[in-house]
Amino acid sequence: MSTLDRRNDATTVNPFRVNDRDVVIHQTVRGADWYYAVCAIMGATALTIMVLSKRKPRTDRIFFYLSSTLCFVACIAYFSMGSNLGWTPIDVDFQRSNPKVAGRNRQIFYARYIDWVITTPLLLTDLLLTAGMPWPSILWVIGLDELMIVTGLLGALVRSRYKWGFYTFGCAAMLYIFYELGFVARRHALALGKDVHRVYVSCGVLTLVVWVLYPIAWGLSEGGNVIAPDSEGIFYGILDVLAKPCFSAALIWGHWNIDPARLGLRIHEIGDEGLSSAEREKRDLPNTGHDGAPGVHSHHHAAPCAENAAAAPTV
Repeated sequence: MSTLDRRNDATTVNPFRVNDRDVVIHQTVRGADWYYAVCAIMGATALTIMVLSKRKPRTDRIFFYLSSTLCFVACIAYFSMGSNLGWTPIDVDFQRSNPKVAGRNRQIFYARYIDWVITTPLLLTDLLLTAGMPWPSILWVIGLDELMIVTGLLGALVRSRYKWGFYTFGCAAMLYIFYELGFVARRHALALGKDVHRVYVSCGVLTLVVWVLYPIAWGLSEGGNVIAPDSEGIFYGILDVLAKPCFSAALIWGHWNIDPARLGLRIHEIGDEGLSSAEREKRDLPNTGHDGAPGVHSHHHAAPCAENAAAAPTV
């Protein structure tokens, strides 16, 4: 442990003091190490997705860009928390006798909520675009999601029991989001074909199962002061890894052979007029200028593009 302490001095360089206030209930070096580990997972996932995106035409990379962005943002947030930054001391509502959570105030990471207020809309956009949902519906769900995150932050920053009022508002918003994902969007995905429906259901179920655990984590940490900050970090970290890298991997894998045009995502670039799908792909994919490569890509993708183009009007 001494070697580890010397290697990670974040809590020494950035002490547990903000605005001339010390915090009593806070993370340890082990907690900071865990945050750095999750930071590495998020960053590696984002870079991997960006590398994989180069195997697709630029017009077919929307899900790659959304997924990599949410992982990059989470990477920065976890770097901040691992560096013992992005927090404020808040007086606890429940005084506990457990020495790990005993004290007048607790370390609350607002960096976590900055992460969520950016990444959860991106995640929902990934999911709802997969279902082919109209943009007004997508924006409505994103608005509810922002409400859910902001009320969670407000509740975490309130020291009295009024925090549970904000908690209730956030849970109500989450339940409506679950309704949109579980019923409305699922019907849209089913209308687009079994393959699209399969991707949506697998990613949607993962999201619902993981998200329902976040209010429990909040109630045990920022809300009820039941578990120590290190345990809080582990709880949230596992959920975030499932909700972001694991979700992104499942989404990218499922979308690999699905033409975005089937989902209503007909994205064009300047100069695309008059070009076939095969010609656009041959232009966009890297290394297509080598001998033989254009023919390979055209042969491999022309039939699916034609098939999808024929199927698109029926969708």
